[in-house]
Amino acid sequence: MAFQQGLSGLNSSSKALDVISHNVANASTVGFKASSTLFSDMYASAMVGGTSSLQVGIGSKVAAVWQSFTQGNLTATSNQLDMAINGNGFFRLQRSDGTIAYSRNGQFDVNKDGYIINSSGDKLTGYAVVDNSGTSTVFAGEPSVIYIDTSNVAPRESGTASVGVNLNSSEKNPLNQDPVGSDITSYLNATSIPVDSYNYTTSITVYDSLGNSSLMSLYFVRDPDVAGVSPNTWTVYGRLSNDVVPDPTDPATNIGTPLEELGQMTFTSFGVLDTTVANNGNFTISRTAAQIGTGADALSFSLDLTKSTQWNTSFGVTTSPRTDGYTTGALTGVSVSSTGVLQGSYSNGLTKDIAQLALATFASPQGLTSLGDNLWAESYDSGQPTVGAPGTGILGSVTSGQVEESNVDLTTELVQMIVQQRNYQANAQSIRTQDQVLQTLVNLR
Repeated sequence: MAFQQGLSGLNSSSKALDVISHNVANASTVGFKASSTLFSDMYASAMVGGTSSLQVGIGSKVAAVWQSFTQGNLTATSNQLDMAINGNGFFRLQRSDGTIAYSRNGQFDVNKDGYIINSSGDKLTGYAVVDNSGTSTVFAGEPSVIYIDTSNVAPRESGTASVGVNLNSSEKNPLNQDPVGSDITSYLNATSIPVDSYNYTTSITVYDSLGNSSLMSLYFVRDPDVAGVSPNTWTVYGRLSNDVVPDPTDPATNIGTPLEELGQMTFTSFGVLDTTVANNGNFTISRTAAQIGTGADALSFSLDLTKSTQWNTSFGVTTSPRTDGYTTGALTGVSVSSTGVLQGSYSNGLTKDIAQLALATFASPQGLTSLGDNLWAESYDSGQPTVGAPGTGILGSVTSGQVEESNVDLTTELVQMIVQQRNYQANAQSIRTQDQVLQTLVNLR
C-alpha cells in the first residue's frame, strides 16, 4: 500500500509544483490572479461491518485549484485607455464568436473600426448615450460593444452667452470727465470707436450655424450725471465682427460693423443688479442671414450679464465668458472617469460623453471557468453575472492610465516551491523504503 500512498503524494506534489510554476510564470501578467492547490486525503470505502478504527489512508489527491481574486497593485501607463478596476468587478468583453468573457486585464486600445479592444481583439462593452441634452448625460439600455466615432463633431450655433464684469462705481460718463470725452452715439456706424467714448469694453465669442466664430464686443458707458451725481445705470452697446453694413452710396461696398445699443443695466446702492427692473442684465441679439454675411442661418442668442457688479474697485471680468455654441472639431483624445464614463476631447475644446463601461461581478468568482488570455467565462458554479456601472452597488471604480498588476507574491511562491520539493522528496523516500522492505522479504531464505 505504501507504493500507492507514495505515488499519490508524488502526483499531488507534482500538481502543486505545476500550479506554483504557473503563478511564477505569470508574475508579470497584467490582471493575472494567482492560484493555490487544495489537497484532500483518500480512504478506501469501508466494507459492511468493517472496523473504522483500523482504516488506513491510501494517500492524497488534489481536491481543487482555486484562484485568489485579491486586488493587485496599480501601475501607471502612458495610455489613457489602459484601465484598472479598484475593487470588485470584471471588464465585460464580447469575443469574435459573440460570446461574453470577463477579464481584469485593462490594457485596451482603439482598432481601425473605432472599437475598444484588448490584445486578442475582444471588444469592450458598455452603455450607450441615450440623452445628453441636460446637465448630465443619461446612459441606458443593454450593454453593447463601445464604438468611438472619430468623425468631426458638427458645429453648434450659439443660443446663450454670458459674462460677468465689475464696473467701477467711481467712473463717470465720458462727457462728464475732465477732459471731456466723446459721445459714443456719434459712432454707431463708424468703422472704429474712440477709446474716450466709452468707459470699459470686453468681448465674447459666439458661433453661427456653420461654426463661424464672431467676436461680440461689448462697450459699457455710464449714464450722464444728473444734478452732478452719476446714476447707477449703465448703457451697454455691442457689435458683431461678422456683421455686414453696406455703404448707402455704394451697396456693393461694406463700411464696417454697426454698433447698436443693447440696453441698460441698473444697479442698487449696494452695487448689485436691481432685481425689481424687468430683464435687468439680460439682452437678446439677433441677426439675419444677410447681416451675418457668412452663408449661415440667421443668428439669435441671449446675452446674460446678471453676474455683473458696480463696486468701487477697478474694472475686470469676474465671470469668464461662456457660450453654448462651438465650431466643428476633430477628436483629439479619449479619457475615462472613475465612474467609467468615456469622454472624447475635441480640437474645438468640446468634451463629449461617448459611453459608460459595464462591469460584472459574480457570487462565486472561484467558480468561473478560465479561458486563457486573461479571460474567464460564466459557469454554473460562478452564478450569473451582476452587471452595472463602475462605482454602483458593490462594483469598484475605474482608474484611467493605470493597469492592475498580477497579485502573485513571488516570495510566497518560492517558499511554497521549496515546501513542495521537500514533500516530493519525502514521498519518493516512502516508495524507496517500501521497496527496501519488500526486497528484505524476497531475500528471506
